Amino acid sequence: MELLYASCVGVLVSCGVFLLLRARTFPVVLGLTMISYAVNLFLFSAGRLTINKAVVLGTGAEYADPLPQALVLTAIVIGFAMTAFVVILAIRGRADLGSDHVDGQIIKSAADSKEQK
Repeated sequence: MELLYASCVGVLVSCGVFLLLRARTFPVVLGLTMISYAVNLFLFSAGRLTINKAVVLGTGAEYADPLPQALVLTAIVIGFAMTAFVVILAIRGRADLGSDHVDGQIIKSAADSKEQK
């Protein structure tokens, strides 16, 4: 169980880093979102991965730690708000610059250069 969980976190981080290195804004937003999901899973695993444990104190001899659950819930809400904000910034940047490249430089294709000649 722990190996599967750790490999899922690793795959999310590696895919997120790959998308962060792209030259367009939408893959960068997706990469940040995937990394935030990986961090949420990591925080959730800090409360120990157990099965059939009580969620709240006092209902059983052993219980799951509620603090990582509260941290993940808060991180989900903040991550959703930040993703919406970054998407709006990306749309505004595309409208102002005419391109969605991260560095702001417009790369001309071969077809565009033939048309100009």
